[in-house]
Amino acid sequence: MTEIISVRFRSGGKQYYFDPLGQQVAEGQAVIVETGKGLEYGTCVKGNTAIDDEAVVQPLRPLVRLATDRDEKQVRDNRRREKDALRICQQLIERHGLEMKLVDVEYSFDGSKIIFFFTSDGRVDFRALVKDLAGILRARIELRQIGVRDEARMLGGFGICGKPFCCAQFLGEFQPVSIKMAKTQNLSLNPTKISGTCGRLMCCLKYEQDAYEDAVKRCPRQDSFVECPDGVGTVASVNLLKEQVKVKLEDSTEQPKSYLTSEIRVVRSGKGRRPEDYVAPPASELEKLRDPQAEAARTGRRLDAPADLSAVLDRYLGEQTQPAEEPKKGKNHARRKNSGKDARPAQEKGKAERPAARALRQAAAQNEPTLVEREEKQPAAPASSAHHRRHWRPHRRKSGGQSQS
Repeated sequence: MTEIISVRFRSGGKQYYFDPLGQQVAEGQAVIVETGKGLEYGTCVKGNTAIDDEAVVQPLRPLVRLATDRDEKQVRDNRRREKDALRICQQLIERHGLEMKLVDVEYSFDGSKIIFFFTSDGRVDFRALVKDLAGILRARIELRQIGVRDEARMLGGFGICGKPFCCAQFLGEFQPVSIKMAKTQNLSLNPTKISGTCGRLMCCLKYEQDAYEDAVKRCPRQDSFVECPDGVGTVASVNLLKEQVKVKLEDSTEQPKSYLTSEIRVVRSGKGRRPEDYVAPPASELEKLRDPQAEAARTGRRLDAPADLSAVLDRYLGEQTQPAEEPKKGKNHARRKNSGKDARPAQEKGKAERPAARALRQAAAQNEPTLVEREEKQPAAPASSAHHRRHWRPHRRKSGGQSQS
């Protein structure tokens, strides 16, 4: 095992391992380390950690010291000088008429070397530009051509997802991204939708590619000839995330039906004719392919609920959502209602029937158990005598105004 610290020199840049030489370094501390270019200023992104010897590229360069206030001042001066060097280089590029786009400038820690990063469509002869820059800035000059993805990493920004660029935030190295990944994930092949700000395919296409490739192995291909619980047909579309397929049945003129991949059996994979010697199995055999869990999800019915009780509950809950008419108000309305003079049903009279009564009537006609019957079996709580005394009133005659007990 080897003890290392991980240091990053630029925001979003690659991390490098260094030997702490027994010194404890906390995450986020500024350090001065020795590199192939000399002393450099960086930020520790991972403190003292022990890793395998195979993961370290020898020789491991050492940590010089923790950054001091003097080092911090030197870095601030370099940042100010980088802005001046960027403006001077842009003026010289326009004077020489070079077809190049200046992206960024980087000063070494001791200020002895300056690196200019630029993008260009082709090769650029910048020998005269280097001579002018060396004469003005009095330092070693290096011009480095980069790609558009490196340009986006240096400049930073926000993607179409609303978050900072992955390359500028945490990606250490660019991974190859191809148009085949967009096809596998069933994305639109419109370049404006699958391309990043840099104009290349978005790096995030690589993140879910392994999951899609694993789902492709479990799902049938489009236009495959399959057997499903309702018959045989051809796969019209495949949803890899839900692992569902839509099957166009041979003996049906309806729209394709959705099935889980566990509910179908592939007879012929991919495009091609139906097998000539194929004989469709009986419907009872195909019905065994149906998944009870998937059927419950499609119908919204619990597996442990009886069919007759579920039907009553569905009707009862559906009627509860309908607004009921306001009852008629009158002094003798209840007496007339129970007199028995008009025995027509409430539907014939145009009156709204209560949902509970309607559910009870329909269940009695179909001989089904209901929740209302369950409630009727419960014994009613006895009313207290004080309650009767509080609500009892003697009947008074209209003529004499005296009470009659």
